[in-house]
Amino acid sequence: MPHSITIIGTGNVAWHLAPALEQAGHVINEVYGRSEDKALILQERLNNSGLAPSLDFSQSESTLFIIAVSDNAIKKIASEIVLPEQTILVHTSGTAAMSLLQESGIKNIGVFYPLQTISRNRDISFRGLPLLIEASNSSTQDQLEKIGDSLHAETTVTSSKDRKGIHLAAVFANNFTNHMIDIAGQVMREKSLDVNLLTPLIRETVEKALAQSPSSAQTGPAARGDTDTMQNHIQQLEFNPQLQELYRMISKNIRDVMTKSKFTH
Repeated sequence: MPHSITIIGTGNVAWHLAPALEQAGHVINEVYGRSEDKALILQERLNNSGLAPSLDFSQSESTLFIIAVSDNAIKKIASEIVLPEQTILVHTSGTAAMSLLQESGIKNIGVFYPLQTISRNRDISFRGLPLLIEASNSSTQDQLEKIGDSLHAETTVTSSKDRKGIHLAAVFANNFTNHMIDIAGQVMREKSLDVNLLTPLIRETVEKALAQSPSSAQTGPAARGDTDTMQNHIQQLEFNPQLQELYRMISKNIRDVMTKSKFTH
């Protein structure tokens, strides 16, 4: 059954999740944001959605309230929000515990976390996307699973502890990887070289790591123990001592992993 939904927050997750829920057949009843201007911009993406003036939703017709804000704002919102008794309240955080929502006094609480990097300027599809859910009771879990199914997402029930572990791994897989690509671009620009030369390499790196185990796909001077090449690279990074230290640290970690792998296989 379609839900009538209130979106609390105007960030990247709300920006993509709200219209996706509409396209799945749900109704976005209203939007609330600390910035009315940002809430208006999100409202313009939706069909006939209202703007909530405050966190007092005691007269709201919504059956589901989604808190899509930064982690450090969830507890404060949960403590201030006023909801009809039988509604469902969830947040979309990868790291915040579900228990933070107990501040609301609502018994039907949960987590609705899309495991994806989300930026406002890039379209995302929820079809096949891992959606990690958690719920305070079986009826709430059932409702969240049905909403996930309506998005054609790959819904998985996880505990707060497991979700935090997944989020940690995701930081390595996504945020740190992206940062390394940014550093590679810095090096190329420092040497007045074309950054686009790295594009095929970056694609192949990711595709190969997904096609086989990343440890078996590992190549490069650190994996080979090529100290001469590594020393040359460190010298080339004299323009940025922090990058020199980062290069040493990562190379050592790769070497340690490769050495350990030889002794365990």
